[in-house]
Amino acid sequence: MSDRPDMAEEPHEEDAPERESVPIFNLPRSLVVTIAVLAVLYVVEAFFLNEDARAFLLFQLAFTPLRYVYPLAEQGFQWLWTPVTYSLLHGGVEHLVFNVLWLTAFGAPVVRRIGTLRYILFWMFSAAAAAFFHAMLHWGDQTLLIGASGVVSALMGAACRFAFPERGGYDRTHGHLYPRQSIFGAFRNRTVVFFTGIWFLGNLLVAAGLPLVGGDMGEIAWDAHIGGFLFGFLLFALFDPLPQGRLPITEP
Repeated sequence: MSDRPDMAEEPHEEDAPERESVPIFNLPRSLVVTIAVLAVLYVVEAFFLNEDARAFLLFQLAFTPLRYVYPLAEQGFQWLWTPVTYSLLHGGVEHLVFNVLWLTAFGAPVVRRIGTLRYILFWMFSAAAAAFFHAMLHWGDQTLLIGASGVVSALMGAACRFAFPERGGYDRTHGHLYPRQSIFGAFRNRTVVFFTGIWFLGNLLVAAGLPLVGGDMGEIAWDAHIGGFLFGFLLFALFDPLPQGRLPITEP
């Protein structure tokens, strides 16, 4: 597949998407708001809550597989929203910064391509997919799952469907202009194969007990990463507003 989609006719100049260079820090507004929400929640939790209030916050917003062992009718409604809200909490500065950096890199082209509403839906469903993939492997476990890593992994998987041109590399600023590749077509792209291979290898090393990042991030939910990535890669077409092989219309 070439860098440009095959089109029967060249689009009129006024209909063609803008291809102006995007400054590296010119993030979509919805992504900036997301980062601000993550940062504010962390600051409030870390510096303004005592231990009892922090425990209450975690009970209300963090995900735990233990909730789903007991009849849902005998509990509160936390089981309903915690598969999403856990993704807004972080356990430390390094955890937050690590996720924000990857969110900036891979969230930007996805948000530019699918728009704010689909991005919100993508966040919710990918967070739940990552949480329940984790729960499937830790059924009944009482540990808490927090962090946006599962969603970030889903955004990585989604970006693999369009933001890696065949000429190589990863286009963070203009990647949203490339046509969506099919699932099997993406694996004909050597850059995608290399990236996904390294990514899965890193998570498998974490699963084997080899820490790849700083020690203050706590235990890493590698399985939630994999669940999120599979969701984003396999189901991205459900959120992509354009048919395969067409250029998106970008917002001004």
